[in-house]
Amino acid sequence: MSKPIIMAEQLEQTVKTATGEITILHQLNLSIMAGEQVAITGRSGSGKSTLLGLLAGLDQATQGRIFLCGQALHDLNEDERARVRLHYLGFVFQSFQLLNHLSALDNVMLPLTLSKTVSPRQARLRSQELLERVGLQDRMLQTPRVLSGGEQQRVAIARALVTEPQVIFADEPTGNLDGHTARAIEDLLFSLNRERGTTLVLVTHDLELASRCNRQLHLQDGHFQESPVLAENGILKQGYQDHLTRSVSGE
Repeated sequence: MSKPIIMAEQLEQTVKTATGEITILHQLNLSIMAGEQVAITGRSGSGKSTLLGLLAGLDQATQGRIFLCGQALHDLNEDERARVRLHYLGFVFQSFQLLNHLSALDNVMLPLTLSKTVSPRQARLRSQELLERVGLQDRMLQTPRVLSGGEQQRVAIARALVTEPQVIFADEPTGNLDGHTARAIEDLLFSLNRERGTTLVLVTHDLELASRCNRQLHLQDGHFQESPVLAENGILKQGYQDHLTRSVSGE
């Protein structure tokens, strides 16, 4: 049986405040298989983005173990985690996180330039191909300042895919977009996921977006709870419940 591409064991995250210590995540267990589409839902402040940051190696957990693409993130320092992110991950942020002084093409090329895994010519060709794929063939040389929100997010998606990552993490990828543009970005993310077989893990407060994923995990009070996406529609299937139970129990 194949191993999970992402696995978290007894994950805890606490933060210190002026009034004491707050536990954001409490003994979470999670397993995600290659090619899955997983949505993490929950109210604001439930720890969704915190969890995504831990799984992506952007932060370190207070306790617990995280395995990502065969790498034990909990045993790595920041530089080592950065190399894992560069070679295995793509990340799509709600706020795009583009460099305003670079063109769309240069923003997409940046991960390949940093990784030095392909020649500059190959990096350029691959980036141009992806920008064409997301419909920005006529906007490649424009800087983010003159691009619309939807165009900037498409640049961010192309940048996330350019290294041909095994996993894409997306944190509220359509949260700053209008409804029509958001649906177009969602369609793009899922179609690229299917075409490339990339594992997709997204954080969202949008239950309609979450329902498009193979699996939904709902965070509440630092724990995974029954998914409201399925429960409110009265179709909580036994297979999903069994999978959720295994994820929470660590089996």
